[in-house]
Parts: sequence; structure tokens; C-alpha cells
Amino acid sequence: MPLENEAEIAALLAGARLIALVGASDRPERASHEVMQFLQRRGYRVVPVNPQLAGQVLLGETVVAGLGDIDAKIDIVDIFRRSEAVGPIVDEAIAVGAGAVWMQLGVINAEAAAVAEAAGLTVVMNRCPKIELSRRGSGPSGTH
Repeated sequence: MPLENEAEIAALLAGARLIALVGASDRPERASHEVMQFLQRRGYRVVPVNPQLAGQVLLGETVVAGLGDIDAKIDIVDIFRRSEAVGPIVDEAIAVGAGAVWMQLGVINAEAAAVAEAAGLTVVMNRCPKIELSRRGSGPSGTH
């Protein structure tokens, strides 16, 4: 069952350091770009994931093609993709040992959520970390 409890979501965000943002965009008007920038300002390291932009630098971070290209522990995989595209991303998150998958607002895939949970990952679905953090006013370990 995806996290719904506010305290659990707050704890997940407080404990995270590295967020892989799947579906990152180089277009400032896109929500994924705005959320990446917001998360960086809140103290998170956000690695953009987008095969079409791989190798480019986006907001100071080099874009990677896939989760397997990130050489550090991924705490949260933030998914900005259509609901039907989530399954393979969850499989990749499991393969690299990510701690959680976070499906953005409007991204709902119960089957992928069940697969992630069965593999021991925390799941958040149909929520936005920017909104959750704005509500709380903090970032990792309470940083502002």
C-alpha cells in the first residue's frame, strides 16, 4: 500500500539525500524542471534521468540515461512519466537497490507499486515532493 500517512512521507523526505528524477526536462516551464530546482534548493542532490538528454548538464548535474548510471545510493526515484511507463522504471529501481519510488501527481500504477513494495521499496503515488516539502518547510534532516 503506497504511503498516505503524512508523518511517514515526512520521514521519507527527511531521510533522503539523493533523488533520481526520471523524466527530467531541460525546459524551465516543465514541472519536472521546476521540481528538480526546488529539491536542489532544499538541499537534495537530484540526478536527472532522461536518455534523450544523457550527457548534458541540467541545473549543475549531468543527465544520465538510466538509474544504473548513477554511482551512488538512490534514496528516492521520483517518476515524471506516464502511468503506463512506470513498470520498467520500478524494475530498474529494484535492480539498483533504490530505497523508494515516488510517482508524481497524476502518475498512478497500482501494479508497479505492488511490485516495488514486494521488493521492499517504499512507495508514494500521486503526490509531489515539492508540495509535501512546501507544506512542511524543510528538506533533508530539517534543512531549509
